[in-house]
Amino acid sequence: MVGRTSRAAAGQTVEHAAHTIRAHHEFRGVRTTEHFFTVPLDHWASGGADARGTAETITVFAREFVSAEHSEEDAARLPWLLYLQGGPGGRGTRTTSLSGWMKAAARSFRILMLDQRGTGLSTPADRNTLPLRGDATAQAEYLTHFRADSIVADAELIRKALGSEPWTVLGQSFGGFCALTYLSFAPEGLSEVLITGGLAPLEGPAERVYRATFQRVAERNAEYFAWYPEDRKLVTRIARHLESTEERLPSGERLTTERFQMVGSFLGGNARVDALHTLLEDAFVPSRDGERLSDAFLEQVHGLVSRASNPLYAVLHESIYGQGQATDWAAWRVLAEFPGFRPDAAEPLLTGEMVYPWYFEQDPALVPLQEVAGLLAGKEDWKPLYDVSRLNANTVPVAAAVYRDDIYVDFQLSMETAAAVRGLQAWTTGDFHHDGIGEDGEGIFNRLLGMARGTK
Repeated sequence: MVGRTSRAAAGQTVEHAAHTIRAHHEFRGVRTTEHFFTVPLDHWASGGADARGTAETITVFAREFVSAEHSEEDAARLPWLLYLQGGPGGRGTRTTSLSGWMKAAARSFRILMLDQRGTGLSTPADRNTLPLRGDATAQAEYLTHFRADSIVADAELIRKALGSEPWTVLGQSFGGFCALTYLSFAPEGLSEVLITGGLAPLEGPAERVYRATFQRVAERNAEYFAWYPEDRKLVTRIARHLESTEERLPSGERLTTERFQMVGSFLGGNARVDALHTLLEDAFVPSRDGERLSDAFLEQVHGLVSRASNPLYAVLHESIYGQGQATDWAAWRVLAEFPGFRPDAAEPLLTGEMVYPWYFEQDPALVPLQEVAGLLAGKEDWKPLYDVSRLNANTVPVAAAVYRDDIYVDFQLSMETAAAVRGLQAWTTGDFHHDGIGEDGEGIFNRLLGMARGTK
């Protein structure tokens, strides 16, 4: 059954994942196939066995997309493209038609949309399932197997189970981080790599990431408030209101100023930044008790600030930078250097993707995971996620879109990484933000594929 762990015989090398197809569907010009794979929880366990002489496995789900313009026979001969989703903790994109980058890719690929381990229909990891592992220490140990290295090891087993030759990988955001891990440890599985907004820093502490991104988010705030000057006063007005008046989200918990600041997630893209204005414009309504936040506003804010649908985003977020040292709530510590983001600032700024300890005090989906998150933040012996020497000698064609004004993946740090990967072709542009693939996915995909293949 999907969502449960199982056991496999120990003492043997796992060469490919057990593979089951559950369903086929066809709709709106696309055929889909639902694939389920059984993979080891720990790809590097010594001997692979527990006290019962068996090795634990989990389920990983992936959905295949093929254009109905191809006959089934022709589609079976198409090469595979693996899409690695942003995150961490984001399930594969759910779509009911081929558009954007998928429309472009489906002309010549079978697309495999992966639910990275712990997300979607892959064995879930959340406040309900994790306590089944035992205490907080056991839960934290379990989650150490949910980083990019394990995701890549899953992908390689899946590729072999599908009988695929080295395949094309497209990584968006955190998916690009995973693609760099793939290039580091299993380049033999790759024919070419395309990365959008996802060139991770290869070395150094997490603090250097947040010093760069806090600065960029502050600049993006200034840019936004120059476009919508009335919203500067409105954001401050909402912040002061929340300090003095108890407002509750539809899920029941109080909305705090610092949690409201999370609506700054809108600032991370061109395609949705202006929607922030329409969110804010109907914030207040009159009531018998005076001015209050509207139900419509609170409903929308709840959807932006709750991590119920992707708890691993918060729990594992800083661990994506962990290599040989503890991250120790890096964003929270660096915040002290940027007082404009404090909730009690005279004109508080809206925040980006940073994760703070108080998330696990205020979000009901995260409260049960507070101790687990603390243990992961304090973990010092994270394994390396990249092999810099191997990346220096890379032979796989790589093309990356690097966005100059990206508030989530810093441009300068990205360019450092681009220079460290032999043969990587970087397309730098100020035309898009972090959500560029959503704004012009077809154009960006075609451009990167052409670069990787030497046509542009």
